[in-house]
Amino acid sequence: MPDQPDDQRTPEEIEADIVNQREQLAGTVDELAAKLDVKSQAQQKVASLKDSATTDAGKPRPEVLAAAGSLVAMAVVLLVWRRRHRH
Repeated sequence: MPDQPDDQRTPEEIEADIVNQREQLAGTVDELAAKLDVKSQAQQKVASLKDSATTDAGKPRPEVLAAAGSLVAMAVVLLVWRRRHRH
């Protein structure tokens, strides 16, 4: 805003200020709407995770496969151990 008192400003200056304030408000509303769009944020997160878990060719990264294999092996060991200790 100009440093002039409101009664010394021209109508054009006042209108320009109004236009600027509307643009700023529209930008703020757009930012808030983007933050509140949970579906879009979830889709972006899934895409990010998929990108980090796959190679450029779209194949799973070896470290991801190793981690998944370790989890499966641990689950199998736990199930076998629980069955043996029940009887």
